[in-house]
Amino acid sequence: MTEKYLSWFGIVRLGLVQAALGGIVVLTTSTINRLMIVELALPALVPGLLVTWHYALQILRPRWGYGSDRGARRTPWIIGGMFVLAVGGVLAAASVGLTASSTILGLSVAFIAFTLIGIGVGASGTSLLIFLASHVERERRAAAATIVWIMMIVGFILTSAFVGHSLDPFTPLRLVTLASTICAFAFLISLVALYRLEPQQKQTSHTQSNSEATKLDFREAFAHVWRMADARRFSIFVFISMLAYSAQDLILEPFAALRFGLTPGQTASLSGTQNGGVLFGMILVGVLATVFNRYRFMELRNWVMLGCFGSSLALIGLVVAARMGPPWPISASVFALGFANGVYAVAAIGSMFTSARAEGSEHEGLRMGLFGAAQAVAFGLGGVAGTGLSDLFRIFMDAPEIAYASVFAIEALLFVVAAWLATSIGRNSAHLENQNPLVLAAGHEIGVEGG
Repeated sequence: MTEKYLSWFGIVRLGLVQAALGGIVVLTTSTINRLMIVELALPALVPGLLVTWHYALQILRPRWGYGSDRGARRTPWIIGGMFVLAVGGVLAAASVGLTASSTILGLSVAFIAFTLIGIGVGASGTSLLIFLASHVERERRAAAATIVWIMMIVGFILTSAFVGHSLDPFTPLRLVTLASTICAFAFLISLVALYRLEPQQKQTSHTQSNSEATKLDFREAFAHVWRMADARRFSIFVFISMLAYSAQDLILEPFAALRFGLTPGQTASLSGTQNGGVLFGMILVGVLATVFNRYRFMELRNWVMLGCFGSSLALIGLVVAARMGPPWPISASVFALGFANGVYAVAAIGSMFTSARAEGSEHEGLRMGLFGAAQAVAFGLGGVAGTGLSDLFRIFMDAPEIAYASVFAIEALLFVVAAWLATSIGRNSAHLENQNPLVLAAGHEIGVEGG
């Protein structure tokens, strides 16, 4: 039986699900975070710990991927995860009003809410990624990663704009109403986008390959995957590169304010410049790696290395900026960092799709869960590591901007290590994936939409 690949429209439909997921997440990690700190006058540590807890739960991604592997379909896991995420989003909004009247009750509900958010993101996000890995042609994976991640950013933007327009004047009831609307709409979009997108019948070859996987319990399956050199190496690469990627998130604006005297509005614009660079880098790789996929120098591993080295150089530029001060073109440096980060991100995600299927399909969900856990945990630690190290260095250094520069230098070194690890990524993936009976059975592309 031939494997069914997604058409471009099918990839966009999965992107809608990712946008819906992003819309709920940004509501809880941004708006509710701000309300707890400002309106409720809680210590910033409180929402910080809740968000960190949501990241910590991503360590369960391999377990969700394993559960997805035991069946022949990913759609139920995506829908189930989105439902749990939506419920968590509504509860998080409700916890704000409850905290105003009873701190213990409100924070207890918030803890439950962020637990559901972490579980929902992990279950739906892992299965969505493996859906893409399983049903997108190798040549289209860079473009697919670009489309899906840009649509997630669009979800961030639309949700933030809607909340910003509708939340004033703020009342707890208005917040719950808005959150319920957003979460219900996001869940409905996911249902519509996924309707009959995945093949209805169980594929014979997939079922046969999964029969071996179902004989192993989770610990045995995890140990089996961890013994695979490619999976282990790629997980380490993801962790190190994402740690480097995220460590500057919380210190770039303070650095620019202290060293270059930028106002809050100017540092916000600087973040916009960085995000613009990220989008440009993502789009460039998505287009070039798809249009020129026949050429070996365009393969994703090379783009990953280029993105890592470029990010390292851009961070070294920020180290120089700390020494030189205002004469240095800080906006150009930040745009270059964003651009290199975008190149790295899309190429790494595309490589993740390939690596998840590299050594047989029976554990592809568990492998993707392992990579996703490494990514989420590193991202969660990155912000803590960046701010913590900058505070530590400031104790021993007279100039705070040099303390920030020291963190940038460490990030640059981590990106060099990640680039070295990337040299072996996917080296055997194409061959191993092509030996997969699912791929051998696929004689031609078949669109999955509409039937």
